[in-house]
Amino acid sequence: KVLVTAGPTVEAIDPVRYITNHSSGKMGYEIAKAARIRGAEVTLISGPVSVKPFTGIDVLKVKSAVEMHDAVVQNAAEYDIIIKAAAVADYRPKNIAENKIKKGGAMSVELAENPDILKELGKNKRNAVLAGFCMETENLLKNAEKKLKAKNLDFIVANNLTAEGAGFKTDTNIVTILDKDGNKSVYDIMGKDEVAHIILDKCVKIMNKD
Repeated sequence: KVLVTAGPTVEAIDPVRYITNHSSGKMGYEIAKAARIRGAEVTLISGPVSVKPFTGIDVLKVKSAVEMHDAVVQNAAEYDIIIKAAAVADYRPKNIAENKIKKGGAMSVELAENPDILKELGKNKRNAVLAGFCMETENLLKNAEKKLKAKNLDFIVANNLTAEGAGFKTDTNIVTILDKDGNKSVYDIMGKDEVAHIILDKCVKIMNKD
């Protein structure tokens, strides 16, 4: 049983506006598809995207980071593999305006920190394989290694958002996979569908090792 998160979250400012990011959900959807093709029972927890899920996948649609947190935490105990590919917003507006905020000079929005889903899963880690993503514009591997350890992950998939052909909205990716045993695997540009199978191969290897 495989649980995958994908896409962005959207954090409302008022009934019209929100904060989000450029995630298309393509990587997470490819992972879910690859897992289903390989015979897994797959649940995909997805933020708002235009990508259509592969047949046979149970899709839970959410909008905000808090909604994604609740959906993941409520379901996590049932799964053998958990892959957090979603680009969850780190912050949300502390207060959501009841009505549309009218234009009129400078405006400031106070932000509150969203729950750290990966950190919570790592803190309460069971036998499930737990993997995350790290997307950076600088100090990629240093930040990825820090996140790997801080969140108690089995491995992390790092990709540099400044590299052509990597990151959001593309059909390709350029990744480096770091694991808790200190191994580092560097991959050239390839389709996100190929990256998905590499990630699942890594999960299966860890499961068989344990």
